Amino acid sequence: MSQAAPAATFRRLHQDGLLRLANAWDAGSARLIESLGARAIATTSAGVAWANGYADGSQLPVLRLIDTAASIARVIRVPLSVDFEDGYASDAATVADNVARVIDSGAVGINIEDGADSPDLLAAKIERIKRMASERGVDLFVNARTDVYLRGLVGEDQRVAETLARAKRYRDAGTDGLFVPGLADVDQIGEVVASAGLPLNVMSLPGLPSAAELESLGVRRLSAGAAISISAMGHVAGIASSFLQGGDTANPSSGKAQDYGSINALFDGIGNGQ
Repeated sequence: MSQAAPAATFRRLHQDGLLRLANAWDAGSARLIESLGARAIATTSAGVAWANGYADGSQLPVLRLIDTAASIARVIRVPLSVDFEDGYASDAATVADNVARVIDSGAVGINIEDGADSPDLLAAKIERIKRMASERGVDLFVNARTDVYLRGLVGEDQRVAETLARAKRYRDAGTDGLFVPGLADVDQIGEVVASAGLPLNVMSLPGLPSAAELESLGVRRLSAGAAISISAMGHVAGIASSFLQGGDTANPSSGKAQDYGSINALFDGIGNGQ
């Protein structure tokens, strides 16, 4: 099936209003989220990694991710965007080859991040990805994630300037959107919206303005990130604890609190074979 229509739809969703992405982690969660009215499905790298038995942070074998993307694409009818972490390679050509397989799975968008790496490296990856997608005739929406805020890569007083410098570098490389997880201050959001020259994506975190306020500021995309998968794991923990302790599934216990770190730690020391 041609990807032209879903690709055009996904791009259009970034042009007006606020696109809310309740990130999924497998075919079942994606289909459920779609059934609730989602206009597009995006994956969470953490949730996908955990569902496959791996820690988050580019530990998931890329073939597992591609299989997950294909299984999601099979059951949904809205556009699919895949969180591709750092591209699962440092070489831009290899990253582009990996992304080509994601396109073949049915995705029309990706997230790709700089993390602690040089902005020049991500720019090189974006350039190669966009060239590959163009050669395939696919209008792939590349959302460049910068971790300036999330990782505290520079001092607080330098973060807007550094984010905008990276936005320009990634825009020149051909990116279609800018994702700045950790950005939450109203004034700083306004500065980035005004100067980045790209649709801005932020992540739902404590302290973030309301969706209505984000939309009024000009933010075009709001991601749940790993929050929904973390909440789901917490609910499973409560039900499973009640069942293991007394055979009861009707009245789940509060169980042990689940957060990103505690869930990721479940996979520490587990082999990362294919």
